Amino acid sequence: MKKILVTGGAGFIGSHTCVELFSAGYLPVVVDNFSGSDRRVMDALAKILGTPIPIYEIDCCDAVAMRDVFRKEGPIEGAIHFAAYKSVGASVNQPLEYYANNLGSLVTLLQVMRNENVRRFVFSSSCTVYGQPDTLPVTEESPMKPAESPYGRTKQFCEAVINDAVTANIPLQAVSLRYFNPVGAHPSALIGELPIGKPENLVPFITQSAAGWRGELTVFGNDYSTRDGTCIRDYIHVVDLARAHVAAMHWLEKDTRPAFNEIFNLGTGNGVTVLEAIAAFEQASGTRLNYQMGVRRPGDVMEVYASVEKASRLLGWRTEFTILEAMRDAHRWQTTLGPTPPKA
Repeated sequence: MKKILVTGGAGFIGSHTCVELFSAGYLPVVVDNFSGSDRRVMDALAKILGTPIPIYEIDCCDAVAMRDVFRKEGPIEGAIHFAAYKSVGASVNQPLEYYANNLGSLVTLLQVMRNENVRRFVFSSSCTVYGQPDTLPVTEESPMKPAESPYGRTKQFCEAVINDAVTANIPLQAVSLRYFNPVGAHPSALIGELPIGKPENLVPFITQSAAGWRGELTVFGNDYSTRDGTCIRDYIHVVDLARAHVAAMHWLEKDTRPAFNEIFNLGTGNGVTVLEAIAAFEQASGTRLNYQMGVRRPGDVMEVYASVEKASRLLGWRTEFTILEAMRDAHRWQTTLGPTPPKA
C-alpha cells in the first residue's frame, strides 16, 4: 500500500480521510500531538479499518521528529496537512500561538518534504479566505477579502507560503482544498465531531443542545436579506469531504507538472439557512430542538456557498450525501457519547 502522511489524522476531518484513504488502497501514517483530538479515535479507526494504522504522537513543528517519521516509514508518496489550531475565537485572544503553530507546522512540513524528496501535497484550507463574497456562488477565482480573525489570516498566509514555494521552483505538487462547512459523522457512528469546550459551529451545538449538553440554541440574527432572515451556509458531509482528499491524491499522481498549487472549492454548491439546518436535524432525529432568536454575531457573513464545478471537472468528485443524511449521522454519533460530555 502506498503510504500517505496525514498530519492531524486523529481530528474530525483527518480521521474520516484516513478511512477513505485506506478504502482506496492507501496506508495512512498519522502524525498528531492530540492537542485538539482524542486518542481514542485511533482505536475507533482500527475498528472501522479492521487493523491499526501507524500513529506518531509528535508536534508538526518539530522538524527532527517529522524527518524521522519520513525516514522510518519511507517511501512516503505524499502528505495531507490538517494539523492546525482552528478556533476563530481563540485565535483573536491568542494570535501569536496561532501564527506560530499554523504557519510553523506548514513550513516545517514543506521543508522536510523537500529534503526527503516528497512532492505530492494536499493542504486543508478554508472558505474563510473569501470573506463576504461579492457574487455567489463562490468560485476559485473569487477575490480574497480581509480575514475576520487571525485564524482566517493563517489560512490565507499558508496558501501564500505554498504559492511562494512553487514560484521559487521548489518541487512541490500541491492542491489547496477550500472547505465550506463540514458536518455529519461516519455512518458507523464510531468517529465524528467532538469539539473541545463550547462548539463554535452550528451543527455540533445543535446536536449537543438536543442531547442536553448545552442550553437553548441561539440563532444569531433573523433579519438578514435571505429567504428566512437567517445566514446561509454550504454544509458538506464529512465523508464526502474526505473522499475529495482521495480524489485530489489520485489527481496529483497523474499530473506531471514539476511545481504548482491548484485551488479547489469543496462544498455541495447549495446554500442552506440556519433555520433549514435546524429543521433538517429535527426531521432526521425526531427531536424537537429548543432555540431562540438572537442578535447578529460580529464577523458572520450573510451568505456563502460554493461553486464546485472545477472539482467535479478535474477531480471527478461530487457530493453524495444530503443535509438530511448529514444531520442523521451527526445525531447518531452524538447518541453514542452518553448523557454528559466526556472528560478531556
